[in-house]
Amino acid sequence: MKEQIINNLNNPAQLEKLYRDNKTTFKREFNSLYPEIQGNTAAQLWYERLNFESDEISWGSTTELLLVIIASFIAGVIAKLPQFIGINPDYFYPRNISFVVFPLLTAYFMWKQKTSIKMTFAAAFIILFSVIFINIIPNNDISDTLILACIHLPLFLWSVLGFIFVGDNFNNFQRRLDFLRYNGDLVVMTTIILIAGALLAGITLGLFRLIDIQLQEFYFQYIGIFGFAASPIAATYLVQTNPHLVNKVSPVIAKVFTPLVLATLVIYLIAVIYTGKDPYNDREFLLIFNMLLIGVMAIIFFSIAETSKISKSKISNLMLLGLSIMTIIINGIALSAILFRISEWGITPNRLAVLGGNVLILTNLVLVTYRLFKAVKDHNEIDKVENSIASFLPVYSIWTILVTFIFPVLFNFK
Repeated sequence: MKEQIINNLNNPAQLEKLYRDNKTTFKREFNSLYPEIQGNTAAQLWYERLNFESDEISWGSTTELLLVIIASFIAGVIAKLPQFIGINPDYFYPRNISFVVFPLLTAYFMWKQKTSIKMTFAAAFIILFSVIFINIIPNNDISDTLILACIHLPLFLWSVLGFIFVGDNFNNFQRRLDFLRYNGDLVVMTTIILIAGALLAGITLGLFRLIDIQLQEFYFQYIGIFGFAASPIAATYLVQTNPHLVNKVSPVIAKVFTPLVLATLVIYLIAVIYTGKDPYNDREFLLIFNMLLIGVMAIIFFSIAETSKISKSKISNLMLLGLSIMTIIINGIALSAILFRISEWGITPNRLAVLGGNVLILTNLVLVTYRLFKAVKDHNEIDKVENSIASFLPVYSIWTILVTFIFPVLFNFK
């Protein structure tokens, strides 16, 4: 991108096309390049254009706002389907909770990015197939493959969302990283909306309680559920129309939490050794250990994606390197534990799923750690760290397909 910007400084049409194709990446690369080209008049104009920040909140077009309102309402209706049509909630929610938000977010980005008809039909078919498949799996409370499918289905639908977000630029690693950054911003904005919603609920219920009107049941059954279902959609809308709202907050959060998580992991591993906890024979402890691994891996991914926007300092890279090394240690313990359990008690769907997930994460971690080690010596290597993450995202997507759709058939829905 940097080379294209330099080559087209005196070609306004091509520069505008580069900007419209990928605004986030264009702005980041242009700003990093600006000290070298600030003597150019066109570069000065673009710098002011890209870095001008209005104090006003943009609400987008009327059509976009209406689309978000409709999508939010549909999300609430889907969340309330068990009550509306008499479906058992214990049957409905584990299988269908991911359909409350992901298909609607996917539809939003289809509209916003003017996705091609071919990609639109492909995504719609995949989502419809997922709805049918997960709901025709025999209802068996002790079925490992059903539980695994329900756990991995949201991850699969998340990857479908990413496929639409990236669009025709599927091999563009920067676009994949933009998707990770969007997820980081989405988490921040959704959290803010939920906190504000909780405060509003407390104030509303308190005021009505003062005049002896009890709204708790109605409020939480309808307004609360509709609001909770709509919050990621509203957050996406705000992030997309007003990127300046959180694009400075997310990198700071990533930068602050990286050393805190690293310190926590070191203390935790020392505590595990001290207390004598055994992941080899304690199934629940191994499960928690793997959840910890996935959580820390996500933090590493988002930290690298976010921190690279504001800092390429040696300290930041060292912190991320330390966090990656600690995560490899955790992954090694979890992987050895699951291999021990397989050798002792044989293959089950759960053990195979955990084994496959751990192998993928370990492979990706080793690649990331190697690139981070080089980035400590050369700050410019951080781009290759980002690429090592972006290039591996489709592999995770393929794995979610296997666990969600192939495992139930392979193990005869047991």
